[in-house]
Amino acid sequence: MSIVVTGATGHLGRHVVEQLLEKVPAEQITAVVRDAEKAAGFAERGVRIAVADYNAPASFDGLFSAGDKVLLISGNEFDKGRVQQHKVVIDAAGAAGVALLAYTSAPGTLTAALADDHRGTEQLLLDSGVPYALLRNGWYHENYTENLAPVLEHDAVVAAAGEGKLSSASRADYAAAAVAVLTGEGHENKTYELGGDTPWGFAEYAAELSRQTGREITYQPVPPEALVSLLTGAGLPEPFAQILAGVDVSIEKGELVVSTGDLSRLIGRPTTPLAEAVAAALKG
Repeated sequence: MSIVVTGATGHLGRHVVEQLLEKVPAEQITAVVRDAEKAAGFAERGVRIAVADYNAPASFDGLFSAGDKVLLISGNEFDKGRVQQHKVVIDAAGAAGVALLAYTSAPGTLTAALADDHRGTEQLLLDSGVPYALLRNGWYHENYTENLAPVLEHDAVVAAAGEGKLSSASRADYAAAAVAVLTGEGHENKTYELGGDTPWGFAEYAAELSRQTGREITYQPVPPEALVSLLTGAGLPEPFAQILAGVDVSIEKGELVVSTGDLSRLIGRPTTPLAEAVAAALKG
């Protein structure tokens, strides 16, 4: 029996594997990666490395075994048909008879285009008959704190979210929830709505940045089309810029406020405060 993590060298996957290593023997962990070199550090610590690619279905043949618990971390290739990519993993897991397939999804309240692939994948998973756990991850602190350069350059937080709020948490928090599900019992066919304990808005974020930098950083709300222009001007592909602007519109509607308390309950502690993530990013 193995705990199998796809996308194991990605931002979230690395956190998951690191936290699993604190809870189970390394030989019980399989890290699924596209590039074995990027996982060399895990291999040296005894983690089994499996090379597979969502775009090459045959690479998943025989990768899973009966009784495995699998974490399917959603792909980030928005232009390559993510639902079909995820289906490759779900089909292979079903054929092997895995004990649980946990999937990192999006909040059930989210109507932005970003959620479409997640809803499609959830339906495939439900139809497959594989025992599942839906980890509907809210937004990540790092979506903002890892992109502080333009904010600090212009002393401005720019978003198309109006006065909306969101319940973000750190990657490590969401990883801890995944680890709790993968190493615990009784999570079969459960859906968890995951988000930070304290919702915040962008004016509050700007105020926190001001407090920690000693500079006057303001929040500048803009229309979605203006945000798309800014993002494409900074080099983002337009389809991805549109997705991000769509998320901001959802934030304005309150669709990324998560009030279930599922995340802090699963991890057994309060979620990481935004202020802590800001401090870590500024230390850099």
